[in-house]
Amino acid sequence: MKRLIAPSILAANFLELGTDIELLNKSDADWIHVDVMDGRFVPNISFGMPIIKAVKTIAKKPLDVHLMIEEPGKYFNDFKAAGADILTVHYEACPHLHKDIQTIHNLGMKAGIALNPHTPLNVLEEIVPDVDLILIMSVNPGFGGQSFIKGSISKISRLRNMIDKTGSKALIEVDGGVDLNNAKILFDAGVNVLVAGSSVFGSTDPMDTITRLKKC
Repeated sequence: MKRLIAPSILAANFLELGTDIELLNKSDADWIHVDVMDGRFVPNISFGMPIIKAVKTIAKKPLDVHLMIEEPGKYFNDFKAAGADILTVHYEACPHLHKDIQTIHNLGMKAGIALNPHTPLNVLEEIVPDVDLILIMSVNPGFGGQSFIKGSISKISRLRNMIDKTGSKALIEVDGGVDLNNAKILFDAGVNVLVAGSSVFGSTDPMDTITRLKKC
């Protein structure tokens, strides 16, 4: 089973963002996770297309772009042009989710669906076979550095069963409170991709932390 690490640049040093991207290029990281927040869907604003475009010019890893925004479909073309390789939208923000997944695929990106902690898995039953990625939020979205919601482990295990039963190729990604203390538990529960922000960029040796996460 794939075990990938996607450090989140939301926790990077924005005054030295280029340096941090180069660090990720040299590390064992597999993807670069980009959290886009609009201040409407979540109570925070992060960054948009100009930052993604700049990151893309030096990034050697795929950009895993997580949209925590209202009306994401308005911007799919823009995120593609900015350099997104994987585009994940929130179930809670998409009344026409199947259409949105089709559009993302038609633009040449991999498509993901994110679920907030309170959202039940059964909302995915009709669309699991159509997506490349399902992102389980293990904190309430909007801010980095939050504590992991322990009930997410059961949710991940149940999602793994759902994916396996349907024959879907979707990867399971988890975002929020991921660190060296729970990485192995998450992988064992069926996670394929760990998003890690504060635990990577807040460590004294980010490259070593990424390697250790991957080996959990």
